[in-house]
Amino acid sequence: MLTAAQLSTAVNEALADPPPRIVLDLGGVTFCDSQGLGTLVVLSRKASHAQSLLVLTNVGDFLLRVLDITGLRSALMIRNGAPAD
Repeated sequence: MLTAAQLSTAVNEALADPPPRIVLDLGGVTFCDSQGLGTLVVLSRKASHAQSLLVLTNVGDFLLRVLDITGLRSALMIRNGAPAD
């Protein structure tokens, strides 16, 4: 809840002049509530409308389970390992 607004601001700023992709390194994420999940979905859609791709990387087991349970894993681009350049 505390970082969703910061994340939205950063991605929205990047989408002002959309790059081909925006990579979010989620390696430090240990908790994600419904607001965080909603933020990821909204930002992914905004990126898609701007003809950019939002990629989540270093998604931990906890967050992968949450994405599976909610059915959102298939709606988001996830690449585990080192962040793409």
